Amino acid sequence: MVKEKNTQNQKTVLLDVDRRGVATITFNRPKKHNAIDEQFIVLLSQILETVKNSSHIRVVVLEAKGKNFSAGADLHWMKNSAKYGLTENIEDALTLAELLYALNTLPVPTIALSQGFACGGALGFLSCCDVVLVNPDSYFAFTEVKIGLIPAVISPYVIAAIGERQARRYFLSGELFDADRACQIGLASEVVRSGSLRDAAEVSIEGFLANGPAAMSEAKRLISSVSNQAIDLTLVEKTAEWIAKVRISEEGQEGLSSFFEKRLPRWALASLSEKYNDTEEKTSKPNTPDKSAEKEDRRNNGGKKTDV
Repeated sequence: MVKEKNTQNQKTVLLDVDRRGVATITFNRPKKHNAIDEQFIVLLSQILETVKNSSHIRVVVLEAKGKNFSAGADLHWMKNSAKYGLTENIEDALTLAELLYALNTLPVPTIALSQGFACGGALGFLSCCDVVLVNPDSYFAFTEVKIGLIPAVISPYVIAAIGERQARRYFLSGELFDADRACQIGLASEVVRSGSLRDAAEVSIEGFLANGPAAMSEAKRLISSVSNQAIDLTLVEKTAEWIAKVRISEEGQEGLSSFFEKRLPRWALASLSEKYNDTEEKTSKPNTPDKSAEKEDRRNNGGKKTDV
């Protein structure tokens, strides 16, 4: 199995990439409820840069160890930032802002798995992902106003996910809401009521691996570009030109050819091959004889080997 792991501060964030090209990024501060601090941001930013620059990675799964996805900002980090002046505060806030932008603009599909409690800045991570799967016992809150702050840095992504009307309620109230409500307002995609979050994620992963990698990347750019734009002739012409360029691309031509020839496209065959190899490695065992049993058998039969 192909694996890539960050070598620094593995106790904070982990990266693992399987041979299919599925990257799993794991928050690993369970005793701190996976709270966000400066070190966490730096390390996660480095990992996202690695993912962005990798031609092998096709899907990203964001998960967390422990009972809770993330309690938001680390208390020690918040205490330090309270001592900063305006310039230092802006620089500090920009580190998280740039991290969220990097996650939101990743060219590959992203799946977030959230269990337990998630609040504050952690809801920015969820809002930046393409698919968000949550447990029935998950709870969420924009708690910033409780301590006299506002969810400014995460607001562009959260409002894009839940809309202005819901943001008006939850940004201002700071109230706790459950998994079903998170789905209703658009923060979550699905409440997983049976099985593990990872098992549920595999359904999405298999679907993504069957799709054209470049097409999914272009689809993400398309959504960002078209969202909230006036439907005028400029937009009409832009989208027409966009699909035309994709049609004549190498991947577009392969996809059309495979469709008319009634075969799987190359990228789907590659993902199936890697899945098959993984299954073979896990289930097959080398057919090696038990030497000690063979020797015992010979001793019991006058030095002759017997066939069973």
